[in-house]
Parts: sequence; C-alpha cells; structure tokens
Amino acid sequence: MSTPNEEILQDEPVTPPITSSKVVYEGAVWDIRKETFDLPEASGLVRDLMAHTGAVGIAVVDDQQRILLAQQYRHPVRARLWEVPAGLLDIDGEDPLEAAKRELVEEADLTADRWDVLSDSCLTPGGSSETMRLYLARGLSSVPEADRHERGEEEAGFRYAWVGIDEALAAVADGRITNAIAQLAIFQVDRVLRAEASGAPVEFRPVDAPRRLVDGRPGFGRGATVETTGSASAETTGSAGEGGLATRVGSGED
Repeated sequence: MSTPNEEILQDEPVTPPITSSKVVYEGAVWDIRKETFDLPEASGLVRDLMAHTGAVGIAVVDDQQRILLAQQYRHPVRARLWEVPAGLLDIDGEDPLEAAKRELVEEADLTADRWDVLSDSCLTPGGSSETMRLYLARGLSSVPEADRHERGEEEAGFRYAWVGIDEALAAVADGRITNAIAQLAIFQVDRVLRAEASGAPVEFRPVDAPRRLVDGRPGFGRGATVETTGSASAETTGSAGEGGLATRVGSGED
C-alpha cells in the first residue's frame, strides 16, 4: 500500500447521477430526503439523509491563550455538553464569516478583531450533508450590556469557562469533553499556539477561502433544483418549492 502524497491526499468532489430525490420528513430546521443515485461501482443506490443547513463554529482564544467553552443541554444525548460557540447557516444569503460574528455576539457577548479559518469539516457524512467551517477568533472585546442578545430556550442555561489549552486537551483525553466540534477546536488551537510559541510560521487560509457545500440551505438545498447528469426523468417530490440537495463549490460568500 503506497503512501498518498499531498496532491492525492485531498477529498474528491463527486456529483453522481441522481435518479430520484424526495422529502420523506419535513422538520422545523432540516428535512430528511430519500435519494436514489448511481456510481461507477454500483447503480440504484438508495440513501436517506438529513438535508442540513450547514454551520459555523468559533474557537475563541483570549490574550491569556485560554479557549472559551460554553456548556449547553443537548436533548438527543441527554447531557449538558461543553462546546465552542456555534450556529446554523439558516439565514438565506448570509456570509459564513458574518454568521460566525453574529453567533459570537449572541452566544458569548463578544466581538473579535482577528478572524482566521481553522478547518472545514463534514461532521456526519454517512447520514447528513452538514458541513461546518471552524474559525479562530482573537482580539476580543465585550459587547456593551445594553446591546447584548437575550438568550432563550436551552441557551438561557449556558455556563461559560475560560480554559487553558493543556487542561482542555486533558479533558478531551479523559472523555470529559465529547462534543466533536469542541474537540476539533481544542486540537486546532493547540496546533496554532504551539507553532506560534516556537516562532514557526502559521499559514491560514483566507476567511473567504473556497469550501465544499452540500447542504439544505434555502437556495442551495431545500429551495434548489436537483442537478442530474444521468436520467433526465429524475423525480423530485416534496413540498412546494423544494428540490434535491445542491452540490456547489462556494467561495465562502454564500
């Protein structure tokens, strides 16, 4: 087995012929679709998937090189998880960076002067189209009390902690922090801080760097038309105005 070089070690975009795509469940935030598609190695494949809006996450680091964690109740796992600020890309046409800035204000009462891209992730690609862009936010300022967002529902129970990166890494290793986005943020922040401490150059992609989108946002998923490269008789059913998942190479200015 050969070791892939940097040029080969890259996810490969694929747009298969989709012969059928329909909504089988409509949710308040996202839908479940059943799609039939063909691949060179197999045809007539049927998969159920969550048409997700896409999301952003923010690794917030202060001048003492601590990362901000927020604890929030997550009903599917019946637990209050330590997480980083994050949110859905559920506003039509909102730029991901602007969404991240909005979430930082709403969830942490903070603004940031410096923003960098840490990573793009497909969180559960076996069953969901969700993609997340993770940002690093530094140069922090507090939002004035009068301008702060009033948090409701589960967010009303937020608990916050500024945590040193070594302590955060230990919490991940011990199984005390299980949220995947928080784990990724902690690992990425550790990588950046170690490199900066050693004087090594740290290269970040631009905040509007291209990213792969396969999601359920209006205009790109729920409101999009199925793009087929095979049968012209592809079936698309669901509620009015809905179509199949769109596959798009974006610039980050979505």
